[in-house]
Amino acid sequence: MGGCFSDVRGGQQAVGGGAQRSAQAMRDAGGGTGHNDAVDFFFHTKGLSALFTQIELSLSASKLRDRDIISKSDPMAVVYLKKRDGTLEELGRTEVIMNNLDPAWIEKINAAYQFEIVQPLIFHVYDVDTKHHNLSVKMLKLKDQEFLGEATCVMSQIVTKQSRSLTLNLHSKNGNSSLKNLGTLTVHAEETIASRNAVEMTFRCSHLENKDVFSKSDPFLRISRIVESGGPVPICKTEVVNNNLNPIWRPLCLTMQQFVSKDNPLVIECFDFNSNGNHVLIGKVQKSVADLEKLHKDKIGAKFILPARRGHEKVLKSQLFVDGFVEKKLYSFLDYISSGFELNFMVAVDFTASNGNPRNQDSLHYIDPSGRLNAYQQAIMEVGEVIQFYDSDRRFPAWGFGGRTYDSSVSHCFNLNGNASGFEVEGVEGIMAAYASALHNVALAGPTLFGQVINKAAEIAGHSLTYNSSKYFVLLIITDGVLNDLQETKDALVRASDLPLSILIVGVGGADFKQMEILDADNGHRLESSTGRLASRDIVQFVPMREVHGGQISIVQALLEELPGQFLTYMRSRGFKPHADNVAQISAQERPYGV
Repeated sequence: MGGCFSDVRGGQQAVGGGAQRSAQAMRDAGGGTGHNDAVDFFFHTKGLSALFTQIELSLSASKLRDRDIISKSDPMAVVYLKKRDGTLEELGRTEVIMNNLDPAWIEKINAAYQFEIVQPLIFHVYDVDTKHHNLSVKMLKLKDQEFLGEATCVMSQIVTKQSRSLTLNLHSKNGNSSLKNLGTLTVHAEETIASRNAVEMTFRCSHLENKDVFSKSDPFLRISRIVESGGPVPICKTEVVNNNLNPIWRPLCLTMQQFVSKDNPLVIECFDFNSNGNHVLIGKVQKSVADLEKLHKDKIGAKFILPARRGHEKVLKSQLFVDGFVEKKLYSFLDYISSGFELNFMVAVDFTASNGNPRNQDSLHYIDPSGRLNAYQQAIMEVGEVIQFYDSDRRFPAWGFGGRTYDSSVSHCFNLNGNASGFEVEGVEGIMAAYASALHNVALAGPTLFGQVINKAAEIAGHSLTYNSSKYFVLLIITDGVLNDLQETKDALVRASDLPLSILIVGVGGADFKQMEILDADNGHRLESSTGRLASRDIVQFVPMREVHGGQISIVQALLEELPGQFLTYMRSRGFKPHADNVAQISAQERPYGV
């Protein structure tokens, strides 16, 4: 989706905020610090997992303060967990809802509830400046947004309520709520359902009432689930179809986590989109997933109703049809890995002169005689522990780039071990040994070109398809962040986006990593090649080591944050399923489908 705003004219396809994603991307990314099977499995295997219940938090607010002059505030909520040492761990952010003082956010916040410890939660609500509307929410700098209020509670206060809902008064950061009424925040908690079941539906409407004066309505659908407390919780929205009273929307995927059961009532509302946030209700209908399946089978529509005065309802000519209804299994990352799919890692190390002369102590490549690791050695060791855990044979193709090699020519993809006939090394120790040896035999040079290394990795990934579709490759590039072939790198990445390949870029040192962030495409814009072709998916994840060492993120979380989602997007888009022999065993103890 093109940015973080859920109701902005420039991004109408994203009216649903972050929650409505394509079928294959649904619940895959494991973004932020939410639930991620890959991370959990890593820690669990090392005996570090705690007993917890995975829950989802739904947020809504009422009577927020209006900070905008011409329009209403554009609110976003951020949720933190206060750790024992007093530091705050960000659990996640909602989408931004335009021009709304009573928002009901769709984006859910994942949290691990541990009943044996006190888990203080802190909620911050911000008015997001419209100049940031092209950024994804995780890229927003909170200090640049206007603070609307704060609320606090303990996680157990929410989950022990019969309704699983808690309404909190918002107050200023100094804790004084008596000065001004800053509104309220309501938090609703639900346990994550361990199920792979999902349905993909294609909705269309006919004869919608026109709510616009000079043109036709711009309709979109919002779907909410009725919870036990009786209130609706929004779970997704469609894109907006402009100027159309008989719209057909793109297929919508609902997971069982969202609809809970086929018999659970859902409220489907059709709105006329308005850029000022005052969307006009065209009509609504209440149906369960089972009802919607019957509409599809019988090829009939359901008439919309419109609430009228004194509790009466007006039945409209407008109808909702379900043109497509497909039940799906959304297998998890671990379903594939456990059934025999393999991850194969490759490593490329930056030998360009911008790293500094290795003989000087301020060089990122300086080998300290005392044994103290330099920036690259630290990255290889810390990153290596994680990638070695997930690599099936622990043999890594390892290259260097940007160095003057053994024949005095500058190479942008040379074998790190100096062996002309083979580029594989054994384990993290092999990478470390080959790196140390290369520093004695390779002179730092330049320029910094990623293109050849990416093309080499893509060649290996592409070749594997001829004999084994169960392999997925990950190229790890360790670099100081200065790049001289940005467009060529984009071209290589766009070509590689069709292959079983992801690229982890680990940034070392204190350089400006803006170019790396462009390649990461976390702003919602897919990479575009010089010929205008768009990447079929995002395959890059950038991790700055200085943030890891600063304690802002964990190396395991950072490296595996997007990899499960990228892996699943590829496997599902190609129709590859986990190997059947092993899935039956996995199914006996259902794992969460989302990673």
